[in-house]
Amino acid sequence: MKQRGSGVLLHITSLPSRWGIGDLGPEAYRFADFLEQTHQNHWQLLPVTPTSDATGNSPYSSDSAFAGNPLLVSLDLLRDDGLLQNAELSAPECAPDRVDYPAVEAFKERTLRLAYDRAGSSLDRLPEFGRFLQTQAHWLDDYVLFKALKDHFKGAPWTEWPDDCRDRNEPALHKARDQFAERVRREQFIQFLFARQWQALRRHCHDRRIQIIGDAPIYVQHDSADVWAHRDLFKLDLHGRPEAVAGVPPDYFSATGQLWGNPVYRWEALKQSQYRWWIDRIAHNLAAFDMI
Repeated sequence: MKQRGSGVLLHITSLPSRWGIGDLGPEAYRFADFLEQTHQNHWQLLPVTPTSDATGNSPYSSDSAFAGNPLLVSLDLLRDDGLLQNAELSAPECAPDRVDYPAVEAFKERTLRLAYDRAGSSLDRLPEFGRFLQTQAHWLDDYVLFKALKDHFKGAPWTEWPDDCRDRNEPALHKARDQFAERVRREQFIQFLFARQWQALRRHCHDRRIQIIGDAPIYVQHDSADVWAHRDLFKLDLHGRPEAVAGVPPDYFSATGQLWGNPVYRWEALKQSQYRWWIDRIAHNLAAFDMI
């Protein structure tokens, strides 16, 4: 930030929505217009990565440092794109002032599956989708396979998967890619939808000279595609369990300190050839907002 300015901290989930959770649709554009009309310069958000009921739906505890949250995909925009129909959009029964994550997740999963089915084979003829798969392959390929395996093993942490999948033996991964090809492709499609809607909202904000400020956790979650795919970058034992976890010592806010539970980095590995993942993660999060 080279110039002084003011803005508002409002996470996307807090925007008004008849679908149970704020998203990247019309209300986000309306809020950006409001910021412009009130001469604000910045819109600050929390991380927009996937959330999970298992971690209290915290945006700071995600199964990916790169992926977008499917719950933020706008169903209104998908309807405008012809991927959903009005008859398929029956809003879940949710309180107007808070998010019922289990209800919203079930509803969004069902409707996004309908959008994927409607897109069908047309995805193969969509150059934008092909470019997305190519440019994001460095994280997307591992993430979508992680999601497919996570579903197959009924949500178990990756450290409890069979050894060949846990340890990423290539024959096992090759078999899984074939076995869960449809699930993998659907997850690729959902991530593509998120990226397309996110970039469109960013352009709308830029046109109004609104700078988006994001946030990212210092550490990544242990049960994540990132740790599963890059075990050498974290202090883990032979079975993938953390040898040390992150936290903070006692201070004025907590007499006993805090134990976050995230595996800590193996800095000597980050300094060597494997450091590419770390740079990719930082660059991805900064570029996703307006911080570089």
